[in-house]
Amino acid sequence: MNLNNTNPQNLDSLLKVVSGKLNMPADQLKKELESGKFDNALKNMKPSEAEQFNKIVNNPKLMETFMSAPQAQALYKKLSGGK
Repeated sequence: MNLNNTNPQNLDSLLKVVSGKLNMPADQLKKELESGKFDNALKNMKPSEAEQFNKIVNNPKLMETFMSAPQAQALYKKLSGGK
């Protein structure tokens, strides 16, 4: 997975929210995702959610589309406490 092709602001926001939900540091999550280690990120997800997650994180264009959607922005605000 190449996180370098993703808007850094969107990526940092997503990593903070997801790492908080997974109870792990954002830097650790980023390193694991960049090295292809999805075990910690996927172990508590439903199989269908894990499949969708993999599709999004492995496609920079899809990640940008996902993060720029109003629904994703609203979800991020909700998950991050409105920050």
